Amino acid sequence: MDFGFKISPSSAVNLDNADLTLYNRLCEVEPDITRCMACGSCTATCPANRFSGMSMRKTILDLQRGKGKEVVKMLSNCMLCGKCSMVCPRGINTRHLILSICKLYKEE
Repeated sequence: MDFGFKISPSSAVNLDNADLTLYNRLCEVEPDITRCMACGSCTATCPANRFSGMSMRKTILDLQRGKGKEVVKMLSNCMLCGKCSMVCPRGINTRHLILSICKLYKEE
């Protein structure tokens, strides 16, 4: 019988299989990435978020899951306006972090 729908594949991420060598290199270059507490202040002030779904919180989470290509695609929507850096309660220079992520992951 055809019910008009099918079971979608699992979206679970097996973190044991994720290649985190680039993320670990990024942590050495930009130790600020480990200071992020995922409060969402940067995402709330981001003008690109309204139109493209740009989210620094999702970016860092995807990096920790080994999804580098998705991150570079999302960061291409960033306008580098710097509003996220101004509102960060931890004082993370998110503009510099974004540029470092793009540089490191585009080299690969």
